[in-house]
Amino acid sequence: MSEPNRSQTGGNSGRFLVLDGPDGGGKTTQAARLADWLRGLGREVVTCRDPGGTPLGERLRPILLDRHATPIAMRAEMFLYMASRAQLVEDVIRPALEAGRDVVADRFLLANLVYQGAAGGLDLDDLGRVGRVATAGLLPDLTLVLDVPLATARARMLGGRDRIENRPTAYQEAVREGFLRAARAAESNSCTYYPAAIRVVDAARDADDVFAAVQDEVRRALAIDSRS
Repeated sequence: MSEPNRSQTGGNSGRFLVLDGPDGGGKTTQAARLADWLRGLGREVVTCRDPGGTPLGERLRPILLDRHATPIAMRAEMFLYMASRAQLVEDVIRPALEAGRDVVADRFLLANLVYQGAAGGLDLDDLGRVGRVATAGLLPDLTLVLDVPLATARARMLGGRDRIENRPTAYQEAVREGFLRAARAAESNSCTYYPAAIRVVDAARDADDVFAAVQDEVRRALAIDSRS
């Protein structure tokens, strides 16, 4: 599998871990647990969410997610996500990695590629090129896709759906398949639009079982002793 492009982060960089996947998979909860576990192992960890994580990102987030915000064309939506991410890389992710800290992110570039590309109809390779510009070539060391069937995800969204979550069933199914397709392509070293390590975790299970699977994948990626 191709190694992520980390050439811009320096030789003593931390590790960059992303939790992604369809809405309702428990990314936010698992990201927080992962960060706490890594800190318990003595690692310095920075957490962030995408979109968001910077003053600019937090202003863009409600524009992107509020169901009652101004309608946004798919291409414009993609660029707004990319703008938020560019600022996040510049202000938070790259400085943390260069300081030797690990970064745990709730979503990153793969979400853009799936939501606006695989499900939204924009060309994936075009999005990949825009993404490389927005992130200056930075890709995660590991992206964990928390996979969950749509029926299970919908049952978990008891607090209401945001603008993206409220899109039709066909769109949400395309989102799930887009993540799985990217993971299959990454496994065979043929994901041209996201040339980074992707692992799928079954997130329909109990949260503790999901976290155990997350730990196993991160242990392998970071070469952490299994007794930790």
